[in-house]
Amino acid sequence: MAVFKNLFSFLFQRSTGEEHVARYVVREHDRGRTLEEIMQDRYVQNRLTPEQQKRLLDRPEIIESISRDSVEAAKASIEPG
Repeated sequence: MAVFKNLFSFLFQRSTGEEHVARYVVREHDRGRTLEEIMQDRYVQNRLTPEQQKRLLDRPEIIESISRDSVEAAKASIEPG
């Protein structure tokens, strides 16, 4: 059983890059910037694909920090890669 757990554990791990960007988004939002503005930053754009950016916006710490309306507006503004 442990073999299967280790074999598929990569499916449930988040990338370190996403962790860093999530902390960046929360920190910048706490400084008063809008989510849409933060998501357009080169820091975010250069580190995450559009799919990863959308996944980032589903993270609990992002949703808690930023209202659900702002998250949905930001998702809609992300151009597909």
